[in-house]
Amino acid sequence: MLRVVVPIVLLVVFVYGLIDLIRTDARQTRGISKPAWIVVQIVLPLIGAALWFLIGRPRGSAAASPAAYSHPAAPDDDADFLRNLELRRRNQAEADRLKKLKDELDAKERELGDGPGRSRGPESGEASGDTTQGTDEVK
Repeated sequence: MLRVVVPIVLLVVFVYGLIDLIRTDARQTRGISKPAWIVVQIVLPLIGAALWFLIGRPRGSAAASPAAYSHPAAPDDDADFLRNLELRRRNQAEADRLKKLKDELDAKERELGDGPGRSRGPESGEASGDTTQGTDEVK
């Protein structure tokens, strides 16, 4: 029985180490490069797997997860995209609101300008306070 269990355990450790190595991102391996780790595990199956688990494997459990890639599969899965979409929608709504308020203000100014009780300001030239009229200048 022991003659069957020990080789199976060694084979399981070797295969698990090799699969873990293959699924790990090349930038996260420690010690030597990923292809070198594969050669070490194939040449020295048990020792290579043990060295991989002790030295070469990246720290943390998120390294071998299948969702460790940097960008989502669809735009609606991307939190940054959705956040930017919401910000753009809010900015557009605020711009529309400000434009509406400005249009209302312009309409009220036009309405007041057409009314009979409008006081004339400096832009009309009558109440500008210009005292240069009537002076004796040599031309």
